[in-house]
Amino acid sequence: MTVIRQNDLIDSVTDALQYISYYHPKDFIDAMHQAYQREENPAARDAIAQILINSRMCATGHRPICQDTGIVTVFVNVGMSVQWDADMSLDDMINEGVRRAYNHPDNILRASILEDPDGARRNTKDNTPAIIHHRLVPGNQVEIHVAAKGGGSEAKSKFAMLNPSDSVVDWVLEQVPRMGAGWCPPGMLGIGIGGTAEQAMKMAKESLLDPIDIQDLQARGASNRAEELRLELFDKVNRLGIGAQGLGGLTTVLDIKVKDCPTHAANKPVAIIPNCAATRHVHFHLDGSGPASLPVPEIDDWPEIAWEAGEGVKRVNLDGITPEEVATWSPGDTLLLSGKLLTGRDAAHKRMVDMISKGEPLPVDLKGRFIYYVGPVDPMAGEVVGPAGPTTATRMDKFTRTILEETGLLGMVGKSERGPSAIEAIRDNGAAYLMAVGGAAYLVAQAIKGSKVLAFEDLGMEAIYEFDVRDMPVTVAVDTRGDSVHTLGPAKWQDIIARR
Repeated sequence: MTVIRQNDLIDSVTDALQYISYYHPKDFIDAMHQAYQREENPAARDAIAQILINSRMCATGHRPICQDTGIVTVFVNVGMSVQWDADMSLDDMINEGVRRAYNHPDNILRASILEDPDGARRNTKDNTPAIIHHRLVPGNQVEIHVAAKGGGSEAKSKFAMLNPSDSVVDWVLEQVPRMGAGWCPPGMLGIGIGGTAEQAMKMAKESLLDPIDIQDLQARGASNRAEELRLELFDKVNRLGIGAQGLGGLTTVLDIKVKDCPTHAANKPVAIIPNCAATRHVHFHLDGSGPASLPVPEIDDWPEIAWEAGEGVKRVNLDGITPEEVATWSPGDTLLLSGKLLTGRDAAHKRMVDMISKGEPLPVDLKGRFIYYVGPVDPMAGEVVGPAGPTTATRMDKFTRTILEETGLLGMVGKSERGPSAIEAIRDNGAAYLMAVGGAAYLVAQAIKGSKVLAFEDLGMEAIYEFDVRDMPVTVAVDTRGDSVHTLGPAKWQDIIARR
């Protein structure tokens, strides 16, 4: 009879979460490299290059792939012959492993979990509790999948209760463009069909733990309806032309995963959950012999890719930027930013807008400045700042007009597209929105040479910082005329693909 010791499970969960914070799965690296090699849109190819370079840097530096180190999801299959040498519950053991992983002194991970979600939204400080799913299965081992899911991709999850005669393919193709680029494509789409509402969502999430193997399926052909859907959707989603980071291109998804189960005759529940460029999961077993041993990848698993600014890049001095210079930019332009860059995201924006509505002065003068939507990881020894990639810009859309008109802010930096209201505000105020690559947080952090908190220190990673940046790469996403690369790019590449 197998006896699983309490500390073996705790240590294994801790090790697994540290491991996936800086190691991409090899199948993901291989698929991204293949996408990089075949991509024809220079902007999308550049974005994929940054993701791959960032991944290699994180593997060697043991620092997080993304500043959003995720909400922990754990699938546990417990053999019915297992005995426990433990005085904690299974959930408490897993959460203790999460707690230790996120506060690990050698690689502190960002605490992103808030309790009282519709009230005070207090940070739990250690990223607990995890989302835990259990099964009792035959056998004498404990099988565990550990994943860390970023909030940007989780926010793009979709669910519908279709009529039995409705087309799943049509519904998915309707939803994917609406998801925008906040899930940081290219990645995977997990699709759950059947059961009940919660079961469909669970299957969609669990399907993302499977390896990327669409090319193998294409070679052998489908043997059931789920595999037919995978092949059809893989082709049709990529033909949408959304591309890496929503810039337009040949690869929007690296794979499509489908799980299904029986459902009620009157229902067809369908769920979509995307996995982003920070794909983080690992699978291990406990058999009573000690903590799990996770394989250390070979650095040769990562392609050697050098990022180059290329021709036409524009160097921008943020300390001397003028509206006239901003007006010369066009969607798709590559910029290298240097100088003083403010930061601020959801909580800081809400606080500033509340202060403006009350007639209170802001603690920071935004006039003529640029603000970066980011919540960085805490720095380790020798670092100015931890991984500091962009957060999804659309969450700031409702604040954009007020901030631009009341403060004189000149521009913003984030990831993904902007909605119509934000684009109108940008156009009306002669501002600009720039896009940094989601999934390249450690690479971006190398461009940050200084950092200090200017305001709202109590907000932690959501405080307003001032970064001193040097040659930080960004793409012009919305120009002063209101033209958006996230509209122009996919439309262009959808047309190119359709004509082939």
